[in-house]
Amino acid sequence: MSSFTLDGRVRLSIALALADGNGDRPVCPEREAEARGLGMCGAEIDAARRGRSFDARTSRALVLALVVAARDGERLPEERARAVRSGIPAEVCRAIESLAAELAGPVAAPDARTERSAAPCRSARLRRPPDARR
Repeated sequence: MSSFTLDGRVRLSIALALADGNGDRPVCPEREAEARGLGMCGAEIDAARRGRSFDARTSRALVLALVVAARDGERLPEERARAVRSGIPAEVCRAIESLAAELAGPVAAPDARTERSAAPCRSARLRRPPDARR
């Protein structure tokens, strides 16, 4: 059984990737404070904003979230399968997909990272589902 969960760091990394996809802009102070509070360093924050991570499974989770946000139905089954093969449980994949769809909003852009980057800074506090483990 995998120990990978949709914890605060992964949730915030997904939020950064979807909302702050333009890594050239400064990160929102609220998001940076939350990220640092979760123990993320500057390089980890920058990587998340570009849809990447230094952790292989978190990188796979970010790719899955970006595919969902871009509404790329052709790639979704393939990326979901890759995530599961990398050790992310299927139920966590479903939670990642739900979070990405929620963060992307009702109409996602073809390239969620570039189109969403113009959005104003919103609080990065993400609601934790009632059944989520800490």
